[in-house]
Amino acid sequence: MVIVLMGVSGSGKTTVGERLARALGGEFAEGDAYHPPGNVEKMRSGIPLDDADRQPWLERLSAEIGTWLDAGRNVVLASSALKQRYRDILKAGREGVRFVYLRGSEPLIRERLRRRRGHYMPASLLASQFAALEEPKDAITVDIDRPPDAIVGSILDRLDLAPSSARGPQPPS
Repeated sequence: MVIVLMGVSGSGKTTVGERLARALGGEFAEGDAYHPPGNVEKMRSGIPLDDADRQPWLERLSAEIGTWLDAGRNVVLASSALKQRYRDILKAGREGVRFVYLRGSEPLIRERLRRRRGHYMPASLLASQFAALEEPKDAITVDIDRPPDAIVGSILDRLDLAPSSARGPQPPS
């Protein structure tokens, strides 16, 4: 299975994603690492990406998702996936792809971005991300106004994927 953690920059996709992958005994993949250098440079310069910029990135992520699913790997992928069209490209009709939307208010996320260090995405692009965001109807939605471990616990509950240690003893198979 591939779980796509989606939301605007600063919503906690990496922090929550790393912890969720660990809790599930799976792998974490940072979607930003798949952007072509031109996209990174545009964002670093404070220029929002458009659909044409995102298309090759989305296609690359979709191909990776297919590879992971074909190999039977469990991966948590952090990706903004702001529009339904983007999510459709990532899912590509595959049953093994689930979306979890990390929802937060613009003031909360702006404050998080203000404190963040070492990321190329400037806080000045947050408004453009909220403008592009199409809140999903087919995703698990989790509010991000709690500590990361509480968010992970909520996701696990909603996915009905609590790690085996949290489920207690299992009957023999």
